[in-house]
Amino acid sequence: MKRLLMPIVGIFLATALIGQTSEEIVDKIVSEASDNSQLERLAHELLDVVGPRLVGTPEMKQANDWAVNQYAEWDISAENEQWGQWKGWQRGITHIDLVSPRVRTLNGMMLAWSPGTPKKGVTAEVIILPEVKDSLAFAKWLPSVKGKIVLISQPELTGRPDDNWKEYATEESFERLKEQRDEARNEWNDNIEKTGYGRRTLPVVLEENGAVGIIASYWSKGFGANKIFSAYTKKIPTIDMALEDYGMVYRMVEYGDKPQIRIVAESKNLDPQPTFNTIATIPGTEKPDEYIILSAHFDSWDGGTGATDNGTGTIVMMEAMRILKKIYPNPKRTIIAGHWGSEEQGLNGSRAFVEDHPEIVNGVQALFNQDNGTGRVVNISGQGFLHSYDYIGRWLQPVPKDIKSEIETNFPGTPGGGGSDYASFLAAGAPAFSLSSLSWDYWNYTWHTNLDTYDKIVFDDVRSNVILTAILAYMASEDPVTTSREQSVLPINSRTGEQRTWPSPRSPERKGMLEEND
Repeated sequence: MKRLLMPIVGIFLATALIGQTSEEIVDKIVSEASDNSQLERLAHELLDVVGPRLVGTPEMKQANDWAVNQYAEWDISAENEQWGQWKGWQRGITHIDLVSPRVRTLNGMMLAWSPGTPKKGVTAEVIILPEVKDSLAFAKWLPSVKGKIVLISQPELTGRPDDNWKEYATEESFERLKEQRDEARNEWNDNIEKTGYGRRTLPVVLEENGAVGIIASYWSKGFGANKIFSAYTKKIPTIDMALEDYGMVYRMVEYGDKPQIRIVAESKNLDPQPTFNTIATIPGTEKPDEYIILSAHFDSWDGGTGATDNGTGTIVMMEAMRILKKIYPNPKRTIIAGHWGSEEQGLNGSRAFVEDHPEIVNGVQALFNQDNGTGRVVNISGQGFLHSYDYIGRWLQPVPKDIKSEIETNFPGTPGGGGSDYASFLAAGAPAFSLSSLSWDYWNYTWHTNLDTYDKIVFDDVRSNVILTAILAYMASEDPVTTSREQSVLPINSRTGEQRTWPSPRSPERKGMLEEND
């Protein structure tokens, strides 16, 4: 009996929704997002259970499959669309112990794509980089690294962030710290330059000369946060160690205590892995060849679980799609959620999609991208589209005042933003917009750090972003006018100021990405 009733109920709901006013639909979007939010569950399943989503790892594919299955539960069509492949790698455990002059377990983990250790680990004396006159002097020193673990990062003078010093220290003390820190940084950088090597090449030459481990410390100037970058060694582990333990071991070396460390690090090199974008679609009924794209990159670095970079953007777009399917199941234009792969290595997934789907790019009514943390959206730029004021202004009109009053708009704005996926679409002339959010110390606390975890999410702000995104998508879909693509200037590279063009992710210019992990 229930099976027979389901189609009838579906027809009844669809008929009822057709007769709704825009105001009623917006009210239902707000109500559904507020009273029946799925954000906490989605965040738990994605971040706590699946975990980090480094391109080329089995966990990334697990996340792709999880998203497809979740969309299926909401009766939304979704698929994993392969765009390429990446170096395969899987992280295991990292365990680091100081074994002499005393015993202590140390806080650290492998960098992404690091080789592991033999099963029993490696135990060795720790040394630091010497002060050298030039590259010849460094070359003369290099044989001394054989059988040693080498510290390659500058030790920090303080483990307290600047806002701590500003609040509690005397002005003279804080100024002295900044002067000493600048001097130490300049001296360190000058010494590294004299070695003749850089951040990528120094670990490699140490490995080639017999070092058995590399330890770095990329402190993010936040409370305990460490940046987790790529390893460049091929056979020995590269470890990122927390500031406190790194500083302690470094001082032991300086004072002649001859510290010894044991590292047990497990990782697997896998065959090249297929890489995917997960694409979910709610088909349009009147203008199916025009598109609203809800955009967020799906991959992450794997020091934490990628909560604010970009788990929050991901669950915003998924939740907005769920709500739209329930409240607005027959949109005028097709609504797509694009969960892009390998954004962190150069917007690779979104650029491949742009290359592979010109018919979609040419039909984009609007793309909305979210990718900078857990905060509520506070800025929308027109990205240089001359008439963006007209249509974005219309779409924002029904957004609740407590949400849109927080948003600063800039029209027509300047095309730019090479740091996230909307830039891939901007470069192809599509009206693509970033929903830029409040910081919550994103840049120095969770961005690419080991502390980017579920507990850093501010769900009230994320719910606000869901409401904003769903209403913008609804209004853009219903707009009787197709958006103009007339721009003031071509897209700008935010780093160089030059007009932006992108090489294909499959072009010879990107051919070395599997080896370099850039």
